[in-house]
Amino acid sequence: MLGRPNVGKSSLFNRLVGRKIAIVDDTPGVTRDRKEAEGRVGGRDVRILDTAGLEEAAPETVQGRMRASSEAALREADVALFVVDVRTGLTPADRAFAQWLRRQHTPVILVANKTEGRFGGQAAMEAYELGLGDPVPVSAEHGDGMGDLHDAIREALPAEGEAVAGDAERPLRLAIIGRPNAGKSTLLNALTGEERMITGPEPGLTRDSVAVQWTDETGAAVRLVDTAGLRKKARIEQHLEKMSAAASIAALKECEIAILVVDALLGMEEQELRLARLAEREGRAVVIAFNKWDAVEDREATKRRLEDALMASLAQMRGIKVVPISAKTGRGVEKLMPAVREVYALWNRRIPTGELNRWFETMMTRHPPPLSEGRRIKLRYATMPKARPPTVTVFGTRAEQLPEDYRRYLVNGFREAFTMPGVPIRLQMRGTTNPYADEDK
Repeated sequence: MLGRPNVGKSSLFNRLVGRKIAIVDDTPGVTRDRKEAEGRVGGRDVRILDTAGLEEAAPETVQGRMRASSEAALREADVALFVVDVRTGLTPADRAFAQWLRRQHTPVILVANKTEGRFGGQAAMEAYELGLGDPVPVSAEHGDGMGDLHDAIREALPAEGEAVAGDAERPLRLAIIGRPNAGKSTLLNALTGEERMITGPEPGLTRDSVAVQWTDETGAAVRLVDTAGLRKKARIEQHLEKMSAAASIAALKECEIAILVVDALLGMEEQELRLARLAEREGRAVVIAFNKWDAVEDREATKRRLEDALMASLAQMRGIKVVPISAKTGRGVEKLMPAVREVYALWNRRIPTGELNRWFETMMTRHPPPLSEGRRIKLRYATMPKARPPTVTVFGTRAEQLPEDYRRYLVNGFREAFTMPGVPIRLQMRGTTNPYADEDK
């Protein structure tokens, strides 16, 4: 999907995929990276790419890098949708990009957007001047003309026999989170081996959560999501930034593992700790990518500061895995996915009931439950009803009254006994209601 900024590409993208994925706002240039999603168009399962707005700009500028990313997307596509805004009319930029598209080998469908109203259809006729065939009049905002667009896309797509069947394996859902300018987009590019994301020294280049389907070095499918950098909540003021923050938090909630990118030159500050705590509350495992490691002079002191911050403020995720990397040079990046896979296996682990209760009895023998309001808490047995994250349920008389410090004792003991560093662990308490259960003795 190609076109100038603010012609309605992201609205059309959301309409085609059938759900609101791309951020839509009146601010020009909200989309800066290629965003992709699966959809069903014209009876075919397709992958749809939303691109940044095409602008004439020098290659080293943000706009120039955005255009290079859009051109790369065109080379991958079977069909291109060139979107123009009939409400503002054709511009010199529209004509220049149409001329460029006519020289490419990819079939192009000309989409005349914003044709709602009495004279929208007439305004769409101007698009014939671009020499890209019959324009398809639509209103992405209101859904008008989508049937005709589905038909045009179906006719332009290659025959189904030419399509490569996708891997049926469910991909690992992985989100990259962190503060602005920590190197998240550079890391995604380093992992995938291509310039999928716009990068540069300017903070806040990524404004939306961008998902990329990827196959890692083991051949396993990964759905990798780069998120907008989250600043301190008090500094998030603009409407667009609020939407970016909401999209980042939604991506964190939908992922299975989060890679928290920490700028090693700045260290682990409250911003990163807040993100890690949010991931823990959502039950997501975390791996820390300690980025810009190549620029650190006193590495031992930097490591100690990180360990102290984790010990003091992230005790609930004790043993969280840290991988020093340089996303820019690629050093250490090859160690990141093995660490993710290792944590993912722990996050999915189930402990058999017999083994769990042997551990449980040992814990109670070592340190019996305390009294609550002068009455005895009698814990009977434990089960593990689910993983993802590992969840332990303890049953017993007045179990729900167990104090917080004893719950931490059980969680830490479980983590140590079954070697689950850095994985969030849920502990649920269930009081027995059996009237014949032993009472205070």
